[in-house]
Amino acid sequence: MPGMKLPGNFFLVGMMGAGKTTVGRTLAKATGKQFHDSDHEIEARTGVRVPIIFELEGEGGFRAREAAMIAELSALQDVVLATGGGAVLDPANRAVLRRNGYVIYLRASVEDLYQRTAHDKNRPLLQTANPKERIRELFEVRDPLYREVADLVIDTSRQSVQQLTQALLAKLEHLHANRQA
Repeated sequence: MPGMKLPGNFFLVGMMGAGKTTVGRTLAKATGKQFHDSDHEIEARTGVRVPIIFELEGEGGFRAREAAMIAELSALQDVVLATGGGAVLDPANRAVLRRNGYVIYLRASVEDLYQRTAHDKNRPLLQTANPKERIRELFEVRDPLYREVADLVIDTSRQSVQQLTQALLAKLEHLHANRQA
């Protein structure tokens, strides 16, 4: 389905390791939209990696940068935006995402998230003695917020990126048709 034209913006939310960036790139290509990743955009503008921002400014400093970036990128037209895992913690972020496009929650199990992120040193919130427990704690707080803001929830376990993208396109087409009715 390359080049399928679905109107509006698509915002991907979910835990770190859920596949937001990978699926987002594929979804953008399939729909002819421009892809952005809020974390990557912050890194490009600041010239430093997210873990360094956390180290220098703390989580609060990073979240302020993230909120400004999400407000800017979500105001664009015809974009697919992969948000950071904690973006939904800020009610203002949830509101701006809901207002400016379709929100898609890419959901994965704690076990899958752990397997996908276990060796990634660029995830400052997982630099703890027990990263799996930390993922579980974050998931328990964030899952209800992802569900609250999402127009669609899709499970990323046991599916290829292509399968996920095809499933998303079908669901988005259905969602769009229902909004038009």
